[in-house]
Amino acid sequence: MKAFHVARIATAGALVALTACSAPSPELLKADGVERVSVDRGVYAAELRSFRASAFVLGQALLADGGDGSKGNVVSSPGSLLIALAMLRTGTSGESAAELDNILKLPVQNRDEAMNAVLASLEKFDGDPGSVDEDNPPRTPVMHAANGLFVDKDVLAGQSFLDTLARHYGTGVYPVDFSDEGAAKPAIDAWVNKNTGGRIKEAPAKYDPRNTFSLLNSLYFASAWKAPFDPNDTSDLPFTTYSGEVVDAPAMHNELKMTYAEGNGWRGVDLPYGEGFVMRLVLPEVTDSSAIFAAPQLAEIADAFDSAAPAPVQIQLPRWDHKSSFDLRKVFGSLGLQKMLTTTEDFNNIQPKMAITQAAQAANITVAEKGTVAAAVTQINGEATSAPPQPERTIEFDRPFHYQIVHGETGLPLFMGIVADPRS
Repeated sequence: MKAFHVARIATAGALVALTACSAPSPELLKADGVERVSVDRGVYAAELRSFRASAFVLGQALLADGGDGSKGNVVSSPGSLLIALAMLRTGTSGESAAELDNILKLPVQNRDEAMNAVLASLEKFDGDPGSVDEDNPPRTPVMHAANGLFVDKDVLAGQSFLDTLARHYGTGVYPVDFSDEGAAKPAIDAWVNKNTGGRIKEAPAKYDPRNTFSLLNSLYFASAWKAPFDPNDTSDLPFTTYSGEVVDAPAMHNELKMTYAEGNGWRGVDLPYGEGFVMRLVLPEVTDSSAIFAAPQLAEIADAFDSAAPAPVQIQLPRWDHKSSFDLRKVFGSLGLQKMLTTTEDFNNIQPKMAITQAAQAANITVAEKGTVAAAVTQINGEATSAPPQPERTIEFDRPFHYQIVHGETGLPLFMGIVADPRS
């Protein structure tokens, strides 16, 4: 019989009493005596720069994978994936931990404290996604980040892992019965729907009742431009797609002071939102470029913008409304994270003999004259393989520019994408 001792979540005193969990709102349990700690962002400048490099590695991999975007269009969230992997890394040991650190360039020390600083910085713009009028994005940006952890109520969860999530990520745990799809799936989907303002209604990974662990991060962003585009100046103009086809697409126009930078093979601008964030638009020099930049070049681009000065710029920019989803196990494999995908030993601090079974991301973005609305959810699922076997699964064989939404204070690219054809 699987044993889940809820008292293990607490470090000082008794845990909040566990009541019966009913979908779609299981009780959120938090460790008694483990409070979210306050950190000074200025102390972790080196770690934040490492996080930015990590986000570029993840962003390049996501854009190269392409997800299920159509006609070469991709929207992704390296920021959401980075936060989710940082949470997973908290409970990872052995070769998988070393693999994550080396390939993703995660900070060797103070990783959780530095991510706490990132999340605290984003929280300055926190708000309720459900209250946003997306046809009129707010002048003051809404940047809502949420972390969720769903564990099977009958499987032991590691105390140190849960304590660290509470201390630095503000994350409690939702105990659910994963074998009861009718209760657990609506609970997870309701969490996703609420924290993305309904832009993403379901968790990105297909539900599997054998799972005993599901870690989620969501990001929601909505903001008006600092200087909106005049809809009367929007007109259909030619846009050359990656394939060389010339199409007509609605193009917006504006003239304003913004940071302009250029480098080997590219030039671009930081188009400002009301405050705190910019949309970084990078135009490749080569017309038929796929607009996928390697992680080192993304770092060079970021450094160039760091040292550039604002200047008057005339801009022509298409409108777009795109969405993508990703099988992150493929992305992890392309990065070389092989041990993480196969181990049943390195996640024992999370759950005994846990294996990563699924990982997925869904993201979408709408860019128009008034501003931008975007959302993403990253989900990493696992199964405690020491748990009693579940019923066997059945199988039926019957059936080109680059952009980022960058947080100004940390330089972290929260969203990253490619517009290859703005019509779709």
